[in-house]
Amino acid sequence: MKKLGLNTLVLGISLSLAATAFASEFTNMDPITLRLAHVVNEQDGFHIAAVKFQDLVAERTEGVVNIELYPNASLGDERTLLEGMQIGTVDMGVITNGPVANFVEEMAVFELPFLFPSPQAAYDVLDGPIGQDLLDKLSEVNLKGLAYAERGFRNLTNSERPVNTPEDMKGLRIRVMENPVYVDTFRALGANAIPMAWTEALTAMQQGTIDGQENPANVIHSFKLYETQDYMTLSRHTYAPAIFVMGMPAWNKLPEAAQAVVVQAAQEAAEHERRVNAEMESQQLAELREAGMKINDTPDIKAFQAAVVPIYAKYGEKFGDYLPRILEALK
Repeated sequence: MKKLGLNTLVLGISLSLAATAFASEFTNMDPITLRLAHVVNEQDGFHIAAVKFQDLVAERTEGVVNIELYPNASLGDERTLLEGMQIGTVDMGVITNGPVANFVEEMAVFELPFLFPSPQAAYDVLDGPIGQDLLDKLSEVNLKGLAYAERGFRNLTNSERPVNTPEDMKGLRIRVMENPVYVDTFRALGANAIPMAWTEALTAMQQGTIDGQENPANVIHSFKLYETQDYMTLSRHTYAPAIFVMGMPAWNKLPEAAQAVVVQAAQEAAEHERRVNAEMESQQLAELREAGMKINDTPDIKAFQAAVVPIYAKYGEKFGDYLPRILEALK
């Protein structure tokens, strides 16, 4: 009993010292506020990820690092946010992969059409060495890649007609992200691809200057696109990651202990968003149907895949060895 009591005492002292050591990393740190921005609303997965990140950072830094959230493009569109991070006027954000690829071209490899057969296949690549290599590459443009959240598998909507094959897309004016892979993919599918920022796209759909767009179910649901879009095709043509990304000016101001917390919190928040998106998708599709949207669950995917073969021929070599590495990892 005496031995047990001594062991318990030693364990208690050890845990106490460990807790003190952990707390001391932040006790003497000056409070820091980081502004995290994104372009979607508070119902969207990006905001769910951002709130989880905010909570984890506050908890693990004893409140010394405070994350302020700026949704709804209140600090600008995604390109503007990334440029702001580079010069230090914005600290960080959750940004769709497409605009990030305008700064590091190789990031667009993830968005080649029909590359990933499932969400888990995408997660295995993103969370592994290939994904980390590309996050690290962002430092070359004064950005710090933290983790991969997700936009998700993208689907087509339009206001004109049902779409089952690429033939049905001919002439449709479809908004795509400002990214050449997306532009060329939709041109290959026969659409009139119109690159524009998301905030502009919402107005364009309301005014009828574009016929449609492509996004995951969670975006289509959270922005109530059924109000302007009558038809949805579950094409799942591209898996789009999103990046928890920070400007190097803000990153370099953080002490090492805070940097470690930020990286781990971003990864956990990203995984949380993925789980929430998966849980919510079937309900979101049901509610879109109830709102009157006509959804094609079984488009001719083989016809779509055949139409985009030229995209691999055009872009494959531009991504260095990343595409062969991904294809090998997916075997």
